[in-house]
Amino acid sequence: MEIKKYRELAGITKADLARIMEVDQAAVARWETGEAMPRASKLPKLADLFGCTIDELFGRTGPPNAQAG
Repeated sequence: MEIKKYRELAGITKADLARIMEVDQAAVARWETGEAMPRASKLPKLADLFGCTIDELFGRTGPPNAQAG
């Protein structure tokens, strides 16, 4: 996940993000280290907050390469 990158670009502290997302600061820390993932229901709010897509939060820049059959 790219949450730390987008959080820092936005100038938001872990404490602020925790408050906005209605989780504790430890949850944000776990998201940023990859120890845990945000609930799927929180992904749209995170993407809107950072002005990115959910795919970009996951580090995806496009669809995976499809294999020809």
